[in-house]
Amino acid sequence: MAGPLTVNAKPTSFDLGPLEKVYVTGVVSGLGLTQNNTSPGDKSSNLDISNAQVFINKPDGVFQFFIQAGAYSLPDLGVPYLRSVDAANATYGNFPQGYVKLAPSDSFSVMVGALPTLIGAEYTFSFENMNIERGLLWNQENAVNRGVQANYTAGPLALSFSWNDGFYSKKYSWASGSATYTIDDSNTIAFVGGGNTKHTSVSTTATPLFQNNGQIYNLIYTHTGGPWTIQPYLQYTHVPALPEFGAPASASTWGVALLVNYNFDSDATPAGWRVAGFNLPVRVEYISSNGSGSNGAPNLLYGPGSKAWSITITPTWQYKIFFARAEFSYVKASSTTPGSAFGSNGTDSSQARGLFEVGLLF
Repeated sequence: MAGPLTVNAKPTSFDLGPLEKVYVTGVVSGLGLTQNNTSPGDKSSNLDISNAQVFINKPDGVFQFFIQAGAYSLPDLGVPYLRSVDAANATYGNFPQGYVKLAPSDSFSVMVGALPTLIGAEYTFSFENMNIERGLLWNQENAVNRGVQANYTAGPLALSFSWNDGFYSKKYSWASGSATYTIDDSNTIAFVGGGNTKHTSVSTTATPLFQNNGQIYNLIYTHTGGPWTIQPYLQYTHVPALPEFGAPASASTWGVALLVNYNFDSDATPAGWRVAGFNLPVRVEYISSNGSGSNGAPNLLYGPGSKAWSITITPTWQYKIFFARAEFSYVKASSTTPGSAFGSNGTDSSQARGLFEVGLLF
């Protein structure tokens, strides 16, 4: 979890003898959404369950495991809202993540199963992130990988390598890895990369054809100090020419994002400003794609060569296991292809949303 939401400090646990202690936690939340310039099939307003999930976790010992089960929606900037009744069937099923982990030492471990991706700075589910909706850069990233991952830590350096199915394609041809260096207690820097080692034809909601055949790289810096969390990151993606899939030219995206959170309950907050459990996360992004429809470049955004920026503000309050947060987001696109942007005809260049989410992290 990236915060500012935090897990239950006293989770339910069971002592299962040889398996030792196993923890059972979860999240139940609902959201309301209103938006303008809706795309065909989307609605101008929605009420929905954003999470109804249970997690079973054994995080200690040589043999460890994690199981995630339940319903979820995937609120995401700049694309139609995917309701919880449809999200599981369209994406990662009702057991979206789960793995076994062998940790023979404190510095080395191996994980096998449906794993959270190494790519990007934002996680898959709404409660895990600073904002309710994931951002424009997240739209270029994979979320859940089925495969194997090895992790190694040496002092301040943490390394991970994974062989997996990329964008949930069932084709095990992706390699991804990360290297994270802890500068000090307040600062880390990470380089992350991944890509498909061959061309695959799978195309679903969870497996966008072009992105699944591409490469992606992140440079992520994180600072935490006093009431502040500051996380800027850069992203580059490249999709090669795929004439066999109707894209005879290549295309790329460049993106930059800044995620910031201010905790009003921090000891460093000036007297008179303290509001128990209140945080203010803000995300600002810009992404640009290249290529032209005239030469057959694939559409990676709102048409070949399109660009977009966004801002998201998410006032958040949490008391013990209860949380409530509101959100305002705005996306502005340019150089779009008619039919590929917002609105009933795909010709509107912007979209504003307001959201409200309440829930329990038990």
